Amino acid sequence: MAHPQVVIGVDSSTQSTKALAVDADTGTVLGEGRAAHRVDSRHGQESDPAQWWDALGAAVAATGWADRAQALAIGGQQHGLVTLDAAGRPVRPALLWNDVRSAPQAADLVREFGADWWAAEIGSVPGASFTAAKWAWLRAEEPGHADRTAAVRLPHDYLTERLTGTAVTDRGDASGTGWWTPDGPHPAVLAAIGLDPALLPATAPAGTAAGPARPGGPLRPGTPVATGTGDNMAAALGLGLTAGTPVLSLGTSGTVYTVARRRPADPTGTVAGFADALDGWLPLACTLNCTLAVDKVAALLGLDRQAVEPGGSAVLLPYLDGERTPARPHASGLLHGLRHDTTPGQLLQAAYDGAAYSLLAALDDVLAVDGPDAADPARPILLIGGGAQGRAWQDTVRRLSGRPVQLPAARELVALGAAAQAAALLTGEPADAVARRWGTADGPVLPAVARDEAALERIAATISQTVGLHGADRR
Repeated sequence: MAHPQVVIGVDSSTQSTKALAVDADTGTVLGEGRAAHRVDSRHGQESDPAQWWDALGAAVAATGWADRAQALAIGGQQHGLVTLDAAGRPVRPALLWNDVRSAPQAADLVREFGADWWAAEIGSVPGASFTAAKWAWLRAEEPGHADRTAAVRLPHDYLTERLTGTAVTDRGDASGTGWWTPDGPHPAVLAAIGLDPALLPATAPAGTAAGPARPGGPLRPGTPVATGTGDNMAAALGLGLTAGTPVLSLGTSGTVYTVARRRPADPTGTVAGFADALDGWLPLACTLNCTLAVDKVAALLGLDRQAVEPGGSAVLLPYLDGERTPARPHASGLLHGLRHDTTPGQLLQAAYDGAAYSLLAALDDVLAVDGPDAADPARPILLIGGGAQGRAWQDTVRRLSGRPVQLPAARELVALGAAAQAAALLTGEPADAVARRWGTADGPVLPAVARDEAALERIAATISQTVGLHGADRR
């Protein structure tokens, strides 16, 4: 009996590393591993990159295929700033995507060049999440650490380099830095933030290998390692996503995105003009507060997270970590419209509504990148991420969008997308074609329900009336 070709896909996320061993021919998951990360939230949102490496080794080993896998790729959390010294050791803990201390630097960059310039030249208007703003913050607040830095990496680049010894990135994850362009790092941005281009890795073409695994890591030496990509790009690969199909991901952050043929250029900053991991684009809108924020509200109310009740007039904006969409990095949670007859279950439903609202409001902008005729309102939203299996989330998205919702049966789509990248090294196919062959997006479709226009209007009015409390957004 022939042995399967087995590849490993890794999802190195904010909270943990997940690894899947996958049959490259069928997409069958043959083994799984997981290891937790620690996030230090005392001053911002930071993690020691060395623990990601330890977690990678533990998760890959737990799949049971580390010494037999024929290729591996890593999907990693976007935007994080990893600074390494001349010996390749972290200079300081990595600044994570949801660290908003760099909001003043992001605002300075937008003022210096103008939002229209950023949209045209970079494809995205930078916010506090973007790596460029984080490096500018480091330069301003910790110049000694900046001076000691001999290499700047994104989280997945750091891990790929430790595996292979090759300093390389990919166009998808690099497009979230704020300095990447298809022609290379933008010299004006690098000059504005004081970043030497010699500190950056090369950008490898899609479908290529970063190099063979070195001794001392979790893989058999010589195992091909793909360049990997950012987590959202990996999830798009994992779904085999085609142009115009909307995705809503419910995790620590919330995202809506699609694959587009045109390069996005949104001067409002709502839609980030990311590249995908192949040769297209991944217009994306992101919120900082999603499942964790709603779970926190449920805990404060002493309720199970599914214990929502309909009705009521309350609006709850769960901006517990500041917010990216709308762009209010210094915001906090806000409750409005409380009445004597408001129930705890209605408050919890209001938290779901507040978390989902901004994502769905941005969805039309995301889908319009390829033109007004590209968006088909009857096409189901692919609902993925940790919250996608929760009935309260499913019902909230259907009620506020008025669209059908499809629930892909495949789990751990970032790791699956990375596995598809690894399989593509063996088969020569595009990674998204590998995932479509695996049928990863297949799953039940929940029918559309009437849009709750009253709730949408109530939330929109509350957001517009709280600018004075939260600070003006880009609009």
